[in-house]
Amino acid sequence: MTERYRTYNRWLRERFGRRVHKVVVDAGFTCPNRDGAVATGGCTYCNNSSFRPPHAIRTDPIREQVDRGIRYLRKRVEADKFIVYFQPFTNTYADTVRLERLYAEALDHPDVVGLAIGTRPDCVDAEKIAMIDAFARRTTVTLEFGVESIHDDTLRRVNRGHDYRAFLRARELCRGRNFLVGAHVVIGFPWETREQWLAMADEMSRVGVDMLKIHHLHVVRGTALGAAHLARPFRLMTFDEYRDVVCEFVERLDPSIVIERLFGEAPPGLLLGPDWGLDRNRILDGIRQRMDTRDVRQGSRLRVTARMAV
Repeated sequence: MTERYRTYNRWLRERFGRRVHKVVVDAGFTCPNRDGAVATGGCTYCNNSSFRPPHAIRTDPIREQVDRGIRYLRKRVEADKFIVYFQPFTNTYADTVRLERLYAEALDHPDVVGLAIGTRPDCVDAEKIAMIDAFARRTTVTLEFGVESIHDDTLRRVNRGHDYRAFLRARELCRGRNFLVGAHVVIGFPWETREQWLAMADEMSRVGVDMLKIHHLHVVRGTALGAAHLARPFRLMTFDEYRDVVCEFVERLDPSIVIERLFGEAPPGLLLGPDWGLDRNRILDGIRQRMDTRDVRQGSRLRVTARMAV
């Protein structure tokens, strides 16, 4: 089978020579747009319950969550090594001493081979970056930034609490470090245009991220966006529309960037839309089939100079 884009699974195999899986942990953080530091209410689209697995219980010590998560995953997937993923909320939103202790505790398991740290671009500074870089000298670390959109109007509308320049500043702090830089972007905000969505591929290529997660906008219960949609439904992307856009997005993306995700997910009980009536495997198969039909190649329409592969 032709590989149309640089997949995360292939990258893991290349880096570790074996199957590696992520274990999600909840360190009990919040976000500065929830606790009043920059705003309240959080991002209008965000309900952390929609992606937190049952073994990630925020009141339990990190090592217990890691142990429980590894036991759970070993029953479900053929993996014997794991990356601990600090996923819910903002996982650099604490002082450096506390962060260092939590990250070290996560690595204190013989089958853990790395860390993935999800955060916001306005919640890192030189001291935290240096501490994370020290971990990256002895293990694989990815620092994942929620970019969501490169367009400031959208960031204001979703109550993000920072502008796009915050990510550019954070990206510069990470230059020359030993860890990898990841980003999350969302395609489908109804007030954005198709060209605005595709421009994010050009921009992520230009700034030089190593990893990218592409999500389609899905509206879930327990969010301000969900309440707005229930009160006055707005149009969401069809599956055909989304896979056409994501095909073009991938073509404009630097081929050195590892694509971790091509779409978002939410539990059926929380999902308000779009409901494509497909499970994750059928969504992925449908996107790949469209890529085959269109002969999509990552970077075939790249608009910036390609970088060295990670």
